[in-house]
Amino acid sequence: MLRVGIVGASGYTGVELARLLAGHPEIHLTVATSRQYAGKLLAEVFPNLRKRVDIRCENPTIEELIDQADFFFTAVPHKTAMDIVPRLLAAGKKVVDLSADYRIHDPAVYQAWYQEHTSPQFLAEAAYGLPELYRDQIRTARLTANPGCYPTSAILALAPLLREGLIDPATLIIDSKSGTSGAGRAANVGTLFCEVNDGFKPYKVGGTHRHIPEIEQELSAAAGAPVTVSFTPHLLPISRGILSTMYAALTSAGHGTDLQALYEAIYADEPFVRVLPAGVPPATQHVRGSNCCDISLQKDQRTGRLIVMSAIDNIVKGASGQAVQNMNLMNGFPETAGLMGAPLFP
Repeated sequence: MLRVGIVGASGYTGVELARLLAGHPEIHLTVATSRQYAGKLLAEVFPNLRKRVDIRCENPTIEELIDQADFFFTAVPHKTAMDIVPRLLAAGKKVVDLSADYRIHDPAVYQAWYQEHTSPQFLAEAAYGLPELYRDQIRTARLTANPGCYPTSAILALAPLLREGLIDPATLIIDSKSGTSGAGRAANVGTLFCEVNDGFKPYKVGGTHRHIPEIEQELSAAAGAPVTVSFTPHLLPISRGILSTMYAALTSAGHGTDLQALYEAIYADEPFVRVLPAGVPPATQHVRGSNCCDISLQKDQRTGRLIVMSAIDNIVKGASGQAVQNMNLMNGFPETAGLMGAPLFP
């Protein structure tokens, strides 16, 4: 059994990691850290884990932490991960980092959108943890940078089109909507029930959301040329889920391609990407609690544009589920281990 630790277990990604790992046949959760809840059972903090996870939250030093597990998930805010990950790697541990600290390959880009990077030497070796695109790199990695939730929904939906030159990147618009859990568990007036219930609003408008450089990095890699996107996120009055709707003008090659057949072929063997039948749009309630990404395409014959839609659970495929998928690859486990539960409905 692989000894696994969760660094930062008191947030939504932490509890989701614990939930998923509780049903994993190959691992033993040996440590879960939390300064706020040190000394409390994790199942006291998150009652959904009762009789599933029997572990007490700790606030160990890095030296104490290193000895307690062989593989770590760092589910901490950006900047904090940079203080922890290098020391875990130096101790010979493998890590999936769920922060943004190792997702951006160019340290100058990271610093422009976040802050100074204190361990840029690890950026080149960190695998970008989107298995459907980088499975081979993840298998041999000691550090995997788990993608952001919005980027996951957009990249899986758009990469095939850009790779084949079927859309004009200059026309690309990404319109995404997320449940409030994407903002984290910390108290925030903007995500209080009375602030979001019966409402729907955009935020970080005008190219200011920090997931933009991550999206552009990966879409540029798929296209083989720089891609700049218009990206607007919105806050939905639901707890979890992301629905992304993307628009782009088709190229002449795109007009002549059976896009439905292309997507069905590309994702045929992917256990977590479900290309929906033609004319069937995705919905957040159909992926809730699962590691699935549902994708649908629709041509607008009147304008010549393509509309691509995707739905994920932002905490599972957009965070903790994908992190477990990456852990499986990094340790030679079946990629689907602990992740094949059907979505929750209703």
